Amino acid sequence: MASTQEKATHKNNTPSPSSSSSAQVLQNWSLAAPSEDPIPKAASMAALIRPAETIADPPATKTTTSKGISIMPRAQTSHPLDPLSAAEISVAVATVRAAGATPEVRDSMRFIEVVLVEPDKHVVALADAYFFPPFQPSLLPRTKGGPVIPSKLPPRKARLVVYNKRSNETSIWIVELSEVHAATRGGHHRGKVISSKVVPNVQPPMDAMEYAECEAVVKDFPPFREAMKKRGIEDMDLVMVDPWCAGYHSSADAPSRRLAKPLIFCRTESDCPMENGYARPVEGIHVLVDMQNMVVIEFEDRKLVPLPPADPLRNYTAGETRGGVDRSDGKPLQIIQTEGPSFRINGNFIAWQKWNFRIGFTPREGLVIYSVAYIDGSRGRRPVAHRLSFVEMVVPYGDPNDPHYRKNAFDAGEDGLGKNAHSLKKGCDCLGYIKYFDAHFTNFTGGVETIENCVCLHEEDHGILWKHQDWRTGLAEVRRSRRLTVSFICTDGKIEAEVKLTGILSLGALQPGETRKYGTTIAPGLYAPVHQHFFVARMDMAVDCKPGEAFNQVVEVNLKVEEPGKDNVHNNAFYAEEELLRSELQAMRDCNPLTARHWIVRNTRNVNRTGQLTGFKLLPGSNCLPLAGSEAKFLRRAAFLKHNLWVTPYAHDEMYPGGEFPNQNPRVGEGLATWVKQNRSLEEADVVLWYVFGVIHIPRLEDWPVMPVDRIGFMLMPHGFFNCSPAVDVPPSTTDLELKDNDIATKPIQNVIIAKL
Repeated sequence: MASTQEKATHKNNTPSPSSSSSAQVLQNWSLAAPSEDPIPKAASMAALIRPAETIADPPATKTTTSKGISIMPRAQTSHPLDPLSAAEISVAVATVRAAGATPEVRDSMRFIEVVLVEPDKHVVALADAYFFPPFQPSLLPRTKGGPVIPSKLPPRKARLVVYNKRSNETSIWIVELSEVHAATRGGHHRGKVISSKVVPNVQPPMDAMEYAECEAVVKDFPPFREAMKKRGIEDMDLVMVDPWCAGYHSSADAPSRRLAKPLIFCRTESDCPMENGYARPVEGIHVLVDMQNMVVIEFEDRKLVPLPPADPLRNYTAGETRGGVDRSDGKPLQIIQTEGPSFRINGNFIAWQKWNFRIGFTPREGLVIYSVAYIDGSRGRRPVAHRLSFVEMVVPYGDPNDPHYRKNAFDAGEDGLGKNAHSLKKGCDCLGYIKYFDAHFTNFTGGVETIENCVCLHEEDHGILWKHQDWRTGLAEVRRSRRLTVSFICTDGKIEAEVKLTGILSLGALQPGETRKYGTTIAPGLYAPVHQHFFVARMDMAVDCKPGEAFNQVVEVNLKVEEPGKDNVHNNAFYAEEELLRSELQAMRDCNPLTARHWIVRNTRNVNRTGQLTGFKLLPGSNCLPLAGSEAKFLRRAAFLKHNLWVTPYAHDEMYPGGEFPNQNPRVGEGLATWVKQNRSLEEADVVLWYVFGVIHIPRLEDWPVMPVDRIGFMLMPHGFFNCSPAVDVPPSTTDLELKDNDIATKPIQNVIIAKL
């Protein structure tokens, strides 16, 4: 993901006097920890191990051979969890293409996804212990005679999802990357095909190139042009054709064909490229496109619905509204860190106060957080989680009318959250001192595309965390909350785990005088259907577990009211009741705000000073379940939405709750709801939590033309993890994924790590 170039930006209107020195701190990636942080020193370990980066190494750069071919440095310059570089992606694509049996096969290859094959956890531990700063030998178990340290790590591997446009087949390839040369097919490369297999009866995600080609095919289709002419539209430049995956509603949607069912919209002005064309949906036209051959295979002008009139408030860009006035009463707000940020960076490794972690990026999930740990004084490094990400987003609509009933997009599995990420060069919602990371991925034809400034990292002041005033002395103490935010923006949302939904509405058109009970009329001839948004957070936990240890369990906590009697003579007693979730089927759970239900991930062999097992607890925020009948078509693919919490033992091939290829597939026998039928034990395991949380969106008139931010989420916070004084161990009142510092009593600020989607 991240490019080797370090980027730091002050987002304010006046440069800080110290901005240049702050940038220098990042570009030198000064990871020398302050004296209070017990991070092992690198110097002595670096002297023992040759093929390792040292803390003062410069960023990795390319070298050039006598033939002029760009060559990456040796394998150990890339951490095993670093996303694939642009050069590695190029070599992986070239290797697979060269392995094609015939020129026709090679020319038919379309590259859906090229991602890192994430290594086993023990390989990551070895890398963090001896090959990469801050060098943490304590990650590996002690052995008699000392550890056996290999001279190098295993070579990195790439996993490619390839669609053959000629045969309509999807295949998965594993390519080993040794010394990588950035060259196209026919040039010199060092990739090696390890395996390849065809996956039958699936359709991979759609690609932006396919979307553009589909739009052109539909707009050139004579019956479509005639249908638009009936609606008063002859200028095809005004028409917007949005291809949607067909989903799965009947056997007609089976994956034997690659299908799209486009939605049609129409702008009113050809000279306004930022006009909100989604304010004028074109309804009554049914189009089905064969995306393999790029032909319209079904077309029907079923119903002539007048285009909604051009609403003067439809546009959302500054100066583009026709019926209002842009606000001008906001004064500049500047966030300046005169001494630079508190975080330190080495490649994709982030150290912030006593926390450290790695960031990654995939075309499907977007932002990934790896190896979250806390440096806890004499106890050293304490792991919290191995891998955190959002693995799916499902948006079912509640209108039974065509075409809205079939809107149930799988935004990760059918499209890709990461591939739709925005370059924050075009506008960033962050303020202060910002570090940016680039992201690389393949396009449909195998070229490498880069999203510059795709991920941003910055600190935020988050208001008052804790305050107390002694009424006798009049003295007061206050602690402010500071949080570290890692974010990327795709088509709305953020994982703190707070998800922020914003954007524009997907609309429908109305006949004159018509109203719909399944939506809100927001302008003449225009309504917004009710719908829901669901997000799935996959949390591969490792609370106080070293790599290879499986000492976690999950406990559910409910508050109970004590029965009246001798133990409750005042009828005011209540208590917390714990229940161990012993197996997968028992761990299919739902939120219950009436009992303040929450869940604790505990280490079964580690206790705090009071003898309690250490843990982190998952506190749900507002949530909901699907508002649909049990036989709803979209639930065939999204059975994982039926519960808010699922828990499974770690399995490397269980990554996506709806299976790897949800497009045009009923997912029979695949995905999370099928895996848990094994009913594996969870009493002491390497546990993975799947938390499903959603929001019901009933559009309001005030949501027009844009949808203001709507926040949902959950909190992951310590439970007996730190040895805190009860007087100051108070949780904040926010709904964030919060990894807190325990030194409230002695430090002027409290801190939180937040990862945004």
